[in-house]
Amino acid sequence: MLELNTSIEGKLACFGTLRDKVDQHGYHFGGGWDYDKGSFDSILHREGGETIYLRVPFEAHDGELDDFNTSIKFKKPYVIKHVVNLGLEHDDSSLISGSFNQFQKPLDKDAEIRDKSRWETAGELAIEEILQYLE
Repeated sequence: MLELNTSIEGKLACFGTLRDKVDQHGYHFGGGWDYDKGSFDSILHREGGETIYLRVPFEAHDGELDDFNTSIKFKKPYVIKHVVNLGLEHDDSSLISGSFNQFQKPLDKDAEIRDKSRWETAGELAIEEILQYLE
């Protein structure tokens, strides 16, 4: 994990409005959300079985995340790298190709990030897309 130092940390936004706007820039409301916290995730790079993600976490400041008008407060964003198996995978009932199985667990969900300055810069530039809607 590579933490980023940006000006988004501590900023407030309307959850539903921002979610709809950043979706146009390839951000997705992360699947591991709860009523009081979540994240906007974006793919910075994908090659083979390696994917580098930008995760921009937030917490509900006023309300719950099932409400469009909930106010959210951003926490420290970070870059993570997942590595998945692209070979063949056996399960109990059939032979499944890992390259087509979007639900397989990563082999390493916090893999080492090489060329850290490159991904710091890429993450910081991507966060600018969110910041434009906060000012």
